[in-house]
Amino acid sequence: MIEFVNSVANGVLIGLLYALVAMGFVVIYRASKVFNFAQGELIVFSAFLMWAVVIDRQLPLWIGLPVTFIGAAICGYVLDRLFLSRLVGESVFSMVMITVGLLILMRGLIIIIWGAETRAFPVVFPLRPVIVGDIIMSQALVIGGVITIVLAFGLSWFFNHTRTGLALTAVSEDQQVALSLGISVRKSMSLAWIIGALISAIAACVYLSGRSLNLHAADIAFAALPVALLAGLESITGLIVAGALVGVAQSLAQYYLDPWLGLNIASVVPFILILLILLIRPSGLFGWKTIERV
Repeated sequence: MIEFVNSVANGVLIGLLYALVAMGFVVIYRASKVFNFAQGELIVFSAFLMWAVVIDRQLPLWIGLPVTFIGAAICGYVLDRLFLSRLVGESVFSMVMITVGLLILMRGLIIIIWGAETRAFPVVFPLRPVIVGDIIMSQALVIGGVITIVLAFGLSWFFNHTRTGLALTAVSEDQQVALSLGISVRKSMSLAWIIGALISAIAACVYLSGRSLNLHAADIAFAALPVALLAGLESITGLIVAGALVGVAQSLAQYYLDPWLGLNIASVVPFILILLILLIRPSGLFGWKTIERV
């Protein structure tokens, strides 16, 4: 029984990490209707920047964290200004293909600047686990889970109750109408990319604290993809529920199914789960339903 409880508890925490990564997808999608396939590379860029400041330059963590967040924000802004903002008014397909190109470009630039070697990421959160009775949890994931929940509700309030957040939503719905209302589409998209890049920097700190850093760290974005789709690409708070469902399903599959089947079935469980749910509800659990009159 205790193994089951441990699997569920740690599955929820892993799911909240996926939700944090998926939040970057959703924020950019909410402002542009573009699915950013380079989100994983934003995480890796932030992680290497943190390594360069704290490990390579041996600066204290209280300097490294602000520098990383500022660098991530600048990166998001520059990417939008150089590539995405030039496509305002173009088809969504064109903008999506640009993000695929950004994935390749950013990975190449990271290799040129820092190389592809594996490095030790700074210890941002204490390595000592959190122990509650017989339940053992990673302290980084516990703190990351709290950050994810606070960010989810904070960003949900921002998008639904502030003038700037409503403007971002208007831009995603129809850029031409937003322009006619006096909303700056380019500024709105730049803000969304800055927020998405900052979320990536936070996710990098939670995911990699005290672990090894290499280019494969970007793979967590693909692991978080089912969470974003399961929640519905417009729902931010829905990521909490979707992340918990995916994380628990994956954790239980890893503990019970993998030893029994002798396969790494846990890695594909999130994708199986999302296929089953999307067959019933294509917009995701909390996604907006679009009604079109013909």
